Amino acid sequence: MKSSLDLALIGNCQIGALIDPVAEIVWYCLPRFDGDPVFCSLLQEHETSSGNGYCTIELIDQIKDEQNYLPNSAVLVTRLTDTNGSVVEITDFAPRFRLHGRMFTPMMLVRQIRRVHGSPRICLRVRPTHDYGRNQCDITYGSHHIRYVSPDWVLRLTTDASITTIAQELPFILEEELTLVFGPDETIAEAIHELARRFKHETLAYWHEWVRDLGVPFEWQDEVIRAAITLKLNTFDDTGAIVAAMTTSIPEAPNSGRNWDYRYCWLRDAYFVVNALNRLGTTNTMERYLRYLVNLVAGTNGGRLQPVYGIDGMDRLEEREIETLAGYRGMGPVRVGNQAYEQTQHDVYGSAILAVTHVFFDRRLMHRGDAALFHRLEPLGETAIQVHDQPDAGLWELRGSKRVHTFSSIMCWAACDRLSKIADRLGLTERVIYWSTQAERIHATVCDRAWNDKNKAFTAAFEGDSLDASLLLLHDVGFLTADDPRFASTVAAIERELRQGDYIFRYVEKDDFGAPENAFIVCTYWYIYALVALGRSDEARVLFKNLLARHNRHGLIAEHLDIRSGEQWGNFVQTYSMVGLINAAIRLSKRWDAAF
Repeated sequence: MKSSLDLALIGNCQIGALIDPVAEIVWYCLPRFDGDPVFCSLLQEHETSSGNGYCTIELIDQIKDEQNYLPNSAVLVTRLTDTNGSVVEITDFAPRFRLHGRMFTPMMLVRQIRRVHGSPRICLRVRPTHDYGRNQCDITYGSHHIRYVSPDWVLRLTTDASITTIAQELPFILEEELTLVFGPDETIAEAIHELARRFKHETLAYWHEWVRDLGVPFEWQDEVIRAAITLKLNTFDDTGAIVAAMTTSIPEAPNSGRNWDYRYCWLRDAYFVVNALNRLGTTNTMERYLRYLVNLVAGTNGGRLQPVYGIDGMDRLEEREIETLAGYRGMGPVRVGNQAYEQTQHDVYGSAILAVTHVFFDRRLMHRGDAALFHRLEPLGETAIQVHDQPDAGLWELRGSKRVHTFSSIMCWAACDRLSKIADRLGLTERVIYWSTQAERIHATVCDRAWNDKNKAFTAAFEGDSLDASLLLLHDVGFLTADDPRFASTVAAIERELRQGDYIFRYVEKDDFGAPENAFIVCTYWYIYALVALGRSDEARVLFKNLLARHNRHGLIAEHLDIRSGEQWGNFVQTYSMVGLINAAIRLSKRWDAAF
């Protein structure tokens, strides 16, 4: 079976799983997002009769598949039809609901299998592996459960299906509803079908309530709701960290070698996520992330931040290659860890302070920022001052070169600018003067050294002439006003050099791996933001509708796009891309009070 990114994501902010159109679980890590992939067929293609690292409910002679989420939820329903017209329905979800005054998010996946029509004949194949597909699990059996044992974890399947039919993968005619519950090695005391029914009811109620509190735009509500749920599923409740994506090593382009592990928390990406969710009116994710971020800041050495951390706050993410998995469509290498943690990326200081700024201004929050927190942030600002004109790897994480990246410098300016505004909020007049002065100095430096008068544009690096799509955010971060002619001129230059068809490339010059082959999806969303700011909303709407058509059947999208075929590439689901959808929809939608 050829892997694709036509996948659905289920989860509960503790674990997450990707499911393909015929209900195969192709990716599921334990005990959390960055753990060992128990099911890993996304990176190891297999024939149904051979191979390991997957869980599927195979309908014999299946000819048709349909799949959708239940409205406003993370509960997935797959319908399979065979040549005789028999239909089986599989419902997949991870429980998430409030229990005993706190959120219940067990390390658990629930699969409900129901006959809808006819006499469907199915085969249950459950083949977990451990150590990134290297080894099969040891197996022990009970009367209603199977234990899959690795040196580091035990996955217990509790079921009302025949243990023999699962163990021997025997086809059988489905006559009544069956339930599979994958979870920790704990006995389930109540009837398994009753537990699944109750957990599904409570989980649906949770998601419906969560969605009901979203402040969605008038247009594209379904798309925005799905994007918001997806961003929520990429948050790790226990610490507040937000992963960039659920997967590792989906290449940015075929055989490109650009295969990276994204199951970690990039401060830049996380800022964009909390900012988008805050626009929709949900603050809980932001509050949890800010606690995670403040703890990182408290542990910094002299105000120095890494660009990426583990979801537990771990600062070492040593990268290694996994030889036991062939990779997505056989396009290795598969990498675990991310060496970007060692990189110097100066934009992180702006990302951190921009995120924390919400705490000082959002009156909905129970715990708001005070002078003590402000003074804890000031060392980050001091570091931003020191590095704003120094070379770094930039937000695109170049591995073979360093330059003074303009976007990094702009984000250093943003760090100082926001500290000035926070100080003003707190009535700290001397600090207002200090930070506003520093912001003005950095602003002048960027305008002097990054503006290319020949190209009439801000360039990717100081004293350079190449362009970078991140400069589409000049207005979004407040560095330039929309009516500043330099903003329009920079957008025009990016249109000339980085636009290919309906898409914007992040850059076109060669890097460590050659010239980029595919479009970085969020860059086109940034272009849409810029067009709206420039009053070109009609053009922006056309581009936005085109991008929406490139999302998969569930409204999900990866990091990159082949502009010729429309095929998605890169890690999935990419939070950057889903943030782009939300922000573009908010900017473009008709207002509620003007829609009728």
